[in-house]
Amino acid sequence: MTVLGISAFYHDAAACIVRNGEIIGAAQEERFSRKKHDERFPHHAIQFCLQQAKCSINEIDAVVFYDKPFLKFNRLLETYIAHAPKGFRSFIMAMPVWLKEKLWLSDVIADELKYEGKVLFTEHHESHAASAFFPSPFERAAIVTVDGVGEYATSSIAVGEKNVIKIIEEQHFPHSLGLLYSAFTYFTGFKVNSGEYKVMGLAPYGEPKYVKTIYNHLVDLRDDGSFTMNMEYFNYSVGLTMTNDKFAALFDGPARKPESKLTQREMDIAASLQVVTENIMIKIVRHAKNITGEKNLCLAGGVALNCVANGKILREGIFDSIWIQPAAGDAGGALGAAMIGYHHYFKKERMIVSKDSQKGSYLGTSYSDEEIAAFIAKERIPHVRYDDIQALCDDTATMISNENVIGWFQGRMEFGPRSLGNRSILGDARSSEMQKKMNLKIKYRESFRPFAPAVLAEHVSEWFDIDRDSPYMLLVADVAKNKQVQMTKEQQELWGIEKLNIPRSKIPAVTHIDYSARIQTVHNETNPIFHKLLKSFYDKTGCPVMVNTSFNVRGEPIVESPSDAYRCFMRTEMDALVLGNFLLLKKDQPELIEKSDWKKEYELD
Repeated sequence: MTVLGISAFYHDAAACIVRNGEIIGAAQEERFSRKKHDERFPHHAIQFCLQQAKCSINEIDAVVFYDKPFLKFNRLLETYIAHAPKGFRSFIMAMPVWLKEKLWLSDVIADELKYEGKVLFTEHHESHAASAFFPSPFERAAIVTVDGVGEYATSSIAVGEKNVIKIIEEQHFPHSLGLLYSAFTYFTGFKVNSGEYKVMGLAPYGEPKYVKTIYNHLVDLRDDGSFTMNMEYFNYSVGLTMTNDKFAALFDGPARKPESKLTQREMDIAASLQVVTENIMIKIVRHAKNITGEKNLCLAGGVALNCVANGKILREGIFDSIWIQPAAGDAGGALGAAMIGYHHYFKKERMIVSKDSQKGSYLGTSYSDEEIAAFIAKERIPHVRYDDIQALCDDTATMISNENVIGWFQGRMEFGPRSLGNRSILGDARSSEMQKKMNLKIKYRESFRPFAPAVLAEHVSEWFDIDRDSPYMLLVADVAKNKQVQMTKEQQELWGIEKLNIPRSKIPAVTHIDYSARIQTVHNETNPIFHKLLKSFYDKTGCPVMVNTSFNVRGEPIVESPSDAYRCFMRTEMDALVLGNFLLLKKDQPELIEKSDWKKEYELD
């Protein structure tokens, strides 16, 4: 029994293939098309899934789309009619694509794939819930999904048991925590559906001085986590912007222009929004516990990528165990859709794995050493080939310990927005210069952005205030007290960004200004090569922690192929690139001749 799940046409299009309950492959379209957050029909991702499953499209038992277009169209029409004549411009822009494509998805799927079998549709939040519960290690659990909006729902509470999910409560549009967060993302000058994590990273630099303003004017929050938003301040229902002039008056002036200088106001807004987000999420989770009585919790939806809130939920101890879908946003909807088709439509039993069945989220493409060798030979790239993987890890660990920055390309590509040690850029977490160097010279991104630590799972509690695994970089915890370096009173009084370059721990490159870190625990079972590299670094330095950031530059998707990796390596100031068993040193490489202005192409400074 083979089921193909698809998400498309909004953002982060993706495909996932499930056979007999096992996730065979999953990938986002952006990795192949090189268009970040690509929303188009995921031809390349589907082709990869079929190749990974070694089958043709007409051997698929069903194709499942991750939401129900007719329901979503009804909601759009109802919203436009309710606000008419406001929103006419937005209406005129939206209708052609709906009438031409989105309403006829059964035909689109059949035509695009030359597919003659079953085409099924699942509700958006049902897809999110399925993506969280079915791969989890729990036989039964409460499930909370929170995002912008699906058809009508903006959040849901469900219960999963064995192979069945039942949604028991929903909050509906326009009242949405995801859209509230996106409105502030827009207002602080970042890109909606892309820059939300920047707002989260900016929050520790500010003071939550606007929390009362948000509660007094924007959000009427109830004890069960449901809330009503005052839509007089928002424009997203039918407008072309997220907020309006009335919103700007509340927050001391107009929205920040993209790429302009960040001020203390934006930091304070980010801090305030993070407090409100955490409060709402904790109330929703408590309510889920009260009405389900379950011991375990699964989380998905775009808001579940807010790893700071996830860490707070964990420390509240509301549930015994938490599992979060690493592709929590719309891309993960493809995985959930495939699972819904397999378990609900075909009523197949569920496979439960002790840790989880997500396979470390290493679900994407891979390249053999023979394929990498062929690429290197074709491009005449200077290199060293290693026959001994331990020797490669030892030499790479030595380079990292000498403050070199390494591109690391191994095994299967990660599914979801995080690089987890297969498509990563790595650095020495002990270096006080590494965060600045990697932000400005490697990633070409804002200097305030924190980096995440990859840590040997067996040493995580020695270095961080956390007592469990965090394999998907979705939980934030403080650096252990005995590894912290306390700031002086004078340093604490510095203005936001001025605190950035003050070492705050023995691993300053991955310690945010509030002493927190977004942790990835690395496990020998799911990633033996990355684990071997970290172990070698630990043996040399006594530190089991490295900087791990995604293998891309700002504005570009994470690299998919050896060619993508080499191009990114040559465009930045990385010192070396490891492709499988091959080591490439920057000093040995010929100059890269570009065919276009790539910085303009990816909208870089």
